Amino acid sequence: MKEMLLDGHEIELEDQGHRWVISWHPPYAPPDGIAHGSAGICVTDTREVVLISSDGKRWDFPAGRPEGCETWEETLRREMLEEACAIVTEARMLGFSRGRCIVGPEEGRILVRSIWHAKVSLLEWNPHFEVSLRRLVPIDQAITCAPTVFRPVWQRAFHEAGWS
Repeated sequence: MKEMLLDGHEIELEDQGHRWVISWHPPYAPPDGIAHGSAGICVTDTREVVLISSDGKRWDFPAGRPEGCETWEETLRREMLEEACAIVTEARMLGFSRGRCIVGPEEGRILVRSIWHAKVSLLEWNPHFEVSLRRLVPIDQAITCAPTVFRPVWQRAFHEAGWS
């Protein structure tokens, strides 16, 4: 296994013209920062993980930002429906990722995202938003499909879910 984030330990990464300092925080200790939504490792009854893409090249786990006064879980449920055409039947928060931008247009911003294990029931694929593709992969292959730059976050999430 490659580097996995430890509680509060910071690593630096670069993504799309930004440099970020990322850290992991347990679900009972949300870190300071702007609530930047929820991401879900969506798992079907057949133990497949839902991945989404807008271009067929970069695959990731569904995620999105809160609307209005939504809670972390309300954001998760809405975003999984919108982005993955998936109804969350059970949800367990695994933790939080915290990103502090140190270089780029977002410099100085601190964003916090909740990370969830979500059991889902899939609906017919009928994309309406920025996501145009959905695919299912076995749990043991899902981490290798996520963007390399964010693997330490996803490896920690998979560890918390009991899959590593």
